[in-house]
Amino acid sequence: MKRVLSLLLLVPSVILVSGAVTDHGRGPGVAGATAPVSCANDTGDDERINRAVAASAAGDEIVLRGSCLVDDTIRLAGERTYRGESRAGTVIRQADGANLDALLASDSYLDDVPFTGMPVTIRGLTIDGNRDRNPGAGDALVIRAWQSRIDDLVIMGSNRHGIRITNRSANGTALGNTQVNGVVSGNHIEGSGGHGIYVEDSGNSVTDWQLVDNWIADSGLGGITLENAAGWMVQRNHVYAVGGIALTAERLFGTSIADNYIEDFVGSGLRVSVQGEAASTIAGNRVFKSNGGTGTFVQIRVNYGTGNLVVSGNAIRGNGAGTGIDYQVGPGDGLVVAATGNLITAVGTSRRVGAGVSISAGL
Repeated sequence: MKRVLSLLLLVPSVILVSGAVTDHGRGPGVAGATAPVSCANDTGDDERINRAVAASAAGDEIVLRGSCLVDDTIRLAGERTYRGESRAGTVIRQADGANLDALLASDSYLDDVPFTGMPVTIRGLTIDGNRDRNPGAGDALVIRAWQSRIDDLVIMGSNRHGIRITNRSANGTALGNTQVNGVVSGNHIEGSGGHGIYVEDSGNSVTDWQLVDNWIADSGLGGITLENAAGWMVQRNHVYAVGGIALTAERLFGTSIADNYIEDFVGSGLRVSVQGEAASTIAGNRVFKSNGGTGTFVQIRVNYGTGNLVVSGNAIRGNGAGTGIDYQVGPGDGLVVAATGNLITAVGTSRRVGAGVSISAGL
C-alpha cells in the first residue's frame, strides 16, 4: 500500500500576482515562497486566489486573508500549503447561486487524471458552503492527493459533504495508483447535507490515513463514512446529532477505531465491516443515545473469509431500547472476536451473536 516518493529539486520562486505580496526572504538552500492573498469579499476573490496558485511553485505557501467570496472552484495544486490567518481571520464563502461541485478541490480531481495528486496542506481557515443559497452545490473540500494534511478548519453548511477524500475525479475517473498516508485532524464540521467526512474509494486506493481529533455535528446522512478503512487510524473524534449512522468504517484491515465519542444518531452509532485478513481493534469508544428511538450501537459484520477483531473497553449507554453490540458474519465465513471490558447499559438487548461468530476473552 506504500508509494515511493521520488526526490524533487524544489527551486525557490518569486510569485507576482495582482493582489498578492511575495515574501522571498529565505535562507540558503531553503525552497518555498510565501504569497499572501488579500480577499475583497467579492466574486473576484476566486480569480485572485487561483492566479496566486497558478503563479506559485512547488514548496510555496499561499496565505489567504480576510473574507473570500467565491463563485468558482479554488484549485489546490500539489506540493503547496494553503493557510488562513485563523479560523475567524480567513473565511471562504460560496456566493449565492454559485452551486459549485466543490469550493476547493485537488488539481488531480479537476483534471480527471488517473493518478493521485501530489501532497497538499490546508489549515487554519473557515469554509462556508452557504447551502441555503446553493441547493445544487456539492462538497466544501475535495482531496485527491496522497500524503496530504487537513488541519484546523471550520467547515459549515456544505450542501453535500464537508470533506470528501476520493479515488474518483470530477468526471468519475478512478485512480490507477494509491492515495495513502494522509492526516485529517482538529477540524470542526457542522451542518453538512450529506456526510461530515466522506472517504470514497471504489477500488483499494485510499488507505493508511489518520483521522483524529475532529468534531462532526448535525450531518444529514452520517457523521464519518469510510468506504475503505484499511490501515486507517480513526481516533478521538466526536460525532453527534447526525441524521443517519454516526461512524461507518468499511473494509477494516489492520484498522484502529479508538476513543471516539459518539452520541445521538439514527440507525447505528458505529457500523463496521471486517476483511478476512489481518486484524483490527475497536477500543475505548463511548457510544450514547438519548434522542429516542431504537437502533444498534455497534454493528459488526464480515465481508469475506474469517474476520479477526478485538473489541475492548467500550462504553455503551442507551435510553432503554436498541441493541448494544451486534456480531454477525454477514457474507463472510466467520468472525473471531476477543471481547473484554465492555460496559453496556440501558439498552433493550445487550448483545446479539450470529452463527459462525466465536467470542472469547483473548489471552
